[in-house]
Amino acid sequence: MSDLELNELVKKVSQEYFGKPFVHQAYFNNRLKTTGGRFHLRDRNIDINPKIYRQFGYETLVGVIKHELCHYHLYNDGLPAQHRDHSFKVLLKQVDGLRYSPIQRTVRSKNYHLYQCSHCQTIYRRVRRIDTKRYVCGKCHGKLVYLRDIK
Repeated sequence: MSDLELNELVKKVSQEYFGKPFVHQAYFNNRLKTTGGRFHLRDRNIDINPKIYRQFGYETLVGVIKHELCHYHLYNDGLPAQHRDHSFKVLLKQVDGLRYSPIQRTVRSKNYHLYQCSHCQTIYRRVRRIDTKRYVCGKCHGKLVYLRDIK
C-alpha cells in the first residue's frame, strides 16, 4: 500500500465512521518503532507505522487509523484529545478503534564488560568499554585488566 492509497483510506474511514472529512495528509513512517501511528498537532498530519499493515493486516490498520482520527477530530473540535481524557475514550469506543498498538516492544539485553584490578582483584562490570590505559581501580589505583563480555 502506498502513501496515496493510505491517504484515501483515511479519508474514507473518516467520512464513514466520523461523518467528517479528513483534509490533511496521512503517511507511512518507517521510523516509528513501537507505536501504531502518530497525530501531529502542528500540521495535523497523521503518520502510520507500516509494520501495522504488513504484520497485522487491513483490519488492524483500520483500527489504528480510527484511533488517530479520534485525536484528529477531537483536536479540531477544540475538545480534549489525549488518551486519558473521557471524550477520547468515549469516541474511540463508539467507532471501535484500537486502544493500544499491537506491536510488542523488543527488549534488548545489555552487553556488559568485565574488568579486574590486577592488584586488589576487585571486579568491575560496565555497560560501556573503558580505556584501561587511562582508568585505574577506584579502590587501590591498580591497573585494570579486561576479562570478557557477558550478556
